Amino acid sequence: MSYNHGVYNREIGTSLTAPIRGTAGLQVIFGTAPIHLAADPEKAVNVPKLCYSFKEAMEAVGYSDDFQNFTLCQSIDATFRVFNVAPVVLVNVLDPKKPAHTTKNEAATYPVKDGLVIYDKAMVLLASLVIMAGEVKLVSGQDYIAEHDDTGAVVISMLSEAAKAATEVSVASTSLNPAGVTRADVVGGLNAATGEETGLELVRHIYPKLGVVPGILLAPGWSQDPVVAAALQAKTEAINGCFECVTYLDIAADSTGATVYTDVPEAKTKMGATGTHAAAFWPMGAVGDKVYFMSALAAAMTAHNDASNGDVPHDSPSNRSLRITATVLADGTQVVLDQQQANDVLNANGVITAINQGGFILWGNSTAAYPATSDPKDRWLAVRRFFNWDGNNFILTYRQKVDRPGNTRLIQSVVDSQNIIGNGYVARDYCAGYKTEYLATDNPTTELLNGHLTVRTKLAPYIPSEFIENIREYDTDALTAALGGV
Repeated sequence: MSYNHGVYNREIGTSLTAPIRGTAGLQVIFGTAPIHLAADPEKAVNVPKLCYSFKEAMEAVGYSDDFQNFTLCQSIDATFRVFNVAPVVLVNVLDPKKPAHTTKNEAATYPVKDGLVIYDKAMVLLASLVIMAGEVKLVSGQDYIAEHDDTGAVVISMLSEAAKAATEVSVASTSLNPAGVTRADVVGGLNAATGEETGLELVRHIYPKLGVVPGILLAPGWSQDPVVAAALQAKTEAINGCFECVTYLDIAADSTGATVYTDVPEAKTKMGATGTHAAAFWPMGAVGDKVYFMSALAAAMTAHNDASNGDVPHDSPSNRSLRITATVLADGTQVVLDQQQANDVLNANGVITAINQGGFILWGNSTAAYPATSDPKDRWLAVRRFFNWDGNNFILTYRQKVDRPGNTRLIQSVVDSQNIIGNGYVARDYCAGYKTEYLATDNPTTELLNGHLTVRTKLAPYIPSEFIENIREYDTDALTAALGGV
């Protein structure tokens, strides 16, 4: 050990701010990812990946700023870079085993310079490389190593003396073809022969495999499709037979949806975004030259808002900073909405948007079911999410009581425990009231003999203060009092 005497400096790696964590708004996101950049591409297809950092997400499914081809990446970016919140569940549906999802690159000759070959094909699956030095097939890890550089090209470094001696090599490969992915891949299904489930069918895998309950389902880049929107809405209820969540849907900001705000209500109706467990968004958001579907930004911001509020989804995400620089159409054309346009056309028809008020904020509180419903638990997004979250927590808390003797002690334990929890919500101003009770009228002997116990909970999450009015009038008495003595 050295003997220190004097003044010294020591440097350490630059620290990154750790993401805040919360699961009330856990995002479960479906789409395409650059799995050719993942640590293990073979294990990145139709497998839910729980990630707590940008690094984990990048290793799990890869990352690229090409949001058009790789739709999962906009949510990765929005979650970990724009809002810095964790965790997130990512499901990539781009499958190299499907011929439509890949492109074959025929063999071509490339020079070897200083022991390196720069292979300029894009989205190359490294395991697919076939490199020939004359008649000799080079072996990965023995004759060469290959990796992607920052531009997406493949850098092949020669290792063996025989490989280094070559002046040129022939290279063939397989590249990903994100354009080959269709809505059927996102919706997914069940392979009757193998029992394999894909796409949105994997929602049911989240809790059994990862131990977390979905909070928000989304598929930015796909949810504007009516078939995908319908599937997402269908998956929000009775997950694993008992859990509930919401889905965030995009209304297309192009000719297939709406390019002017007055056409948005009709586009919303046509895509079938009407669910009580859904929220609809229009247009898109931009951060500099990056363009995101609004659902990706809104979901990341909602998760951040929940995590900042004790991981309780009682506070509406509306009127919170969206951290964007512009609202845009799909082609990048800026959309300039004022509050009246956002209110009278979009919010009035159950569409959430963003407006600039000294910085862009999310604007809107209603679910996609509005204006068809006025029931507060189904009309207000924050209330709907609180109901979902509270109901999920009830299941997770008391499933340990299932199959135990249905006696007075068990009943009282559930009622008392839940009222203590509810009183805590009220004390923290999460809701106006919360009461759980056991009623004899809900539990006739016939049901008790069937092993069925029922408790009843009444709860009142606060409604967002969407409209604050100040009634003003001229005070003539004050004028008289001020001037009467003159």
